[in-house]
Amino acid sequence: MEQGVFGFFSHLMDKWQHHLSSMDSNDIIWLTIGLVGQSLFMMRFIVQWIHSERHQKSIIPVSFWYFSLSGGVIVLLYGIHRVDPVIILGQLPGTFVYARNLMLIRREHRDALAELTDDEIGS
Repeated sequence: MEQGVFGFFSHLMDKWQHHLSSMDSNDIIWLTIGLVGQSLFMMRFIVQWIHSERHQKSIIPVSFWYFSLSGGVIVLLYGIHRVDPVIILGQLPGTFVYARNLMLIRREHRDALAELTDDEIGS
């Protein structure tokens, strides 16, 4: 079984090496951009998990939405560059949702600050 798993990963590494060696520098740059975007997108889950563990309940921190938006936009740009409808259709709607959530959070903070300021003036 171990040789089978080792053989599988060895074959996979050979395929990736062949694929990368056949790419030009522009393709490698775009591949790197896509991987950075996907990494940022993945980080949102890690950030949310750590934040929830610290509070011992499920909470979505603001950083979740920033990682979602930045990672989603970068992966969307990668998909547009690749003219890949699966990536484009998978990322495009989410970017609007992430941006809207950040707008709602900003409005909530602004309203809370205005309420505090109004309370101080009234006192």
